[in-house]
Amino acid sequence: MKCRHCDSTLACDFLDLGFAPPSNAYLTAEALSAPELYFPLRLKVCEECWLVQTEDYASAESLFSPDYAYFSSASKGWLAHAARYVEMITKRLNLGKDSMVIEIASNDGYLLKNFVAAGIPCLGVEPTDSTAEAAQALGIPVIREFFGEDFAKSLVGMGKSADLILGNNVYAHVPDINDFTRGMKTALKAGGTITLEFPHVMRLIEQNQFDTVYHEHFSYLSLFTVGTIFEAAGLRVFDVEELPTHGGSLRVYGCHKDDARETTDAVKAMLHEEENRGLRDTKVYADFQTKAEKVKDDALAFLLQAKREGKTVAAYGAAAKGNTLLNFAGVKPDLLTFVCDAAAAKQNKFMPGSHIPILHPDVISERRPDYVMILPWNIAEEVRQQLAHLAEKGTKFVTAVPSLKVQ
Repeated sequence: MKCRHCDSTLACDFLDLGFAPPSNAYLTAEALSAPELYFPLRLKVCEECWLVQTEDYASAESLFSPDYAYFSSASKGWLAHAARYVEMITKRLNLGKDSMVIEIASNDGYLLKNFVAAGIPCLGVEPTDSTAEAAQALGIPVIREFFGEDFAKSLVGMGKSADLILGNNVYAHVPDINDFTRGMKTALKAGGTITLEFPHVMRLIEQNQFDTVYHEHFSYLSLFTVGTIFEAAGLRVFDVEELPTHGGSLRVYGCHKDDARETTDAVKAMLHEEENRGLRDTKVYADFQTKAEKVKDDALAFLLQAKREGKTVAAYGAAAKGNTLLNFAGVKPDLLTFVCDAAAAKQNKFMPGSHIPILHPDVISERRPDYVMILPWNIAEEVRQQLAHLAEKGTKFVTAVPSLKVQ
């Protein structure tokens, strides 16, 4: 396999999670009796541009299907994060009624609805029908396409060049990251701004976040690598912020390479920190497999011990990261009886691979399990607050990453 960015041969292995189905391929009851498609789930590291990437097996079309079940609006914390971003970026860029905002992977309109409410023209680009329909129901204009250079040229032809192009948790999801980046270059007005948010691979390594690895994430990104990819497309990263979202993310600010804005000291400081943490040294990647296996082993040992003791364990959050953990550990409904999730699109379906049933959140209150394993650990505090009434009656909460914690 060659690197998706620089075409170098990939010889450095990072992580092998065996075989798993796509993490968002939730199953209907009828589908349980049919064959299920599994792909190898392995990461490699490019020793030239340091792009961490999945091996090539699954296509984007097979992962982001028309009935894609991830709806951003399911998390109140994420909605608040989006609203804060819109308020900040509107002031920073002085956006108004004569501006154009394009969000790539606009999902269910969780963010763009804030621009609509402010009277700022916007457009969503979203390939999945299920989420695009939800956004359009809110009055948000959406084009149902995968974003790339050819599509960006068609946008420009329609007079849709952007003052702001934004993408939250999409940059890691694109199989052809060069074409995607050239597309942003094409669609961006002179003087325009790009903001991208993505989980920081430095935090993934530090905090044993192996469960953020799944087929829909083609890339695992550092600031150094994003800067390298931007430069090759005629763009430049001029600012960066660290965010607490998804266990530690970066928000990068990009512009055309010849833009007058100076690169901030924050960019230089983060590049220096990444280098000091060893992100451009194969040693930091070599030990990660052992750390991932310890998290998996500890989670499985907990579930087995609970079963021996006759304790009931349910889970909250039918998240992709949960599917990675459960499939790596080989967990089935005998160890984890059900998962509750607030997203209606997931309810009454089954987790891919493990076939654990997904139920409405009310069920967890009705059954009062001894333990609730919170699979999306990045919103664990939000979930604990929602289920505080269970804790008062003796239920304990469990998270597996970065290490097993029962409280």
